Amino acid sequence: MNRPQTQEYPEWGNTYIRLVEGDVIEILTKQATEFAEFINSLVEKADYAYAPGKWTIKELIGHIVDTERILVFRLLSFARGEKVALPGFEEDDYVAAAHFQDRSLFSFAEEFTLLRKANLYLINSLNEDELNVIGNANGKQMSVRSLVYILAGHIIHHTNVIKERYL
Repeated sequence: MNRPQTQEYPEWGNTYIRLVEGDVIEILTKQATEFAEFINSLVEKADYAYAPGKWTIKELIGHIVDTERILVFRLLSFARGEKVALPGFEEDDYVAAAHFQDRSLFSFAEEFTLLRKANLYLINSLNEDELNVIGNANGKQMSVRSLVYILAGHIIHHTNVIKERYL
């Protein structure tokens, strides 16, 4: 899959897309198991937040799972020709409304693996025309292809954040 061009996504997407080096499908596939293993390695720090007012590891992982769902909903909607602009989401509000603290990291790891594997079936079914489709979410234009790259980069970004700030 070709790398998305800068006009295919909003500026915030570069935070994630720039982190993706290599075959994006291979990266997404590896993340399905490697990120889950990483999640399970964090059990002793599950309720740790590196500063007051920051998310705990559980909340951060919950955010990652929520974001995976939202980005893939956008990807599916755009690929299927949705013309209506999709809403944005306020990540802090989503985390506050969830009860991620009540869950185990193991459950998040299992959920992420299953979710990512299911999402890969969809992503791998898309043809070049579908990958090129541009849709609108939160008032910003983005291609299906860019969302695939953002999915991979979002995991890389948050893995780096965990390693730098939580461990």
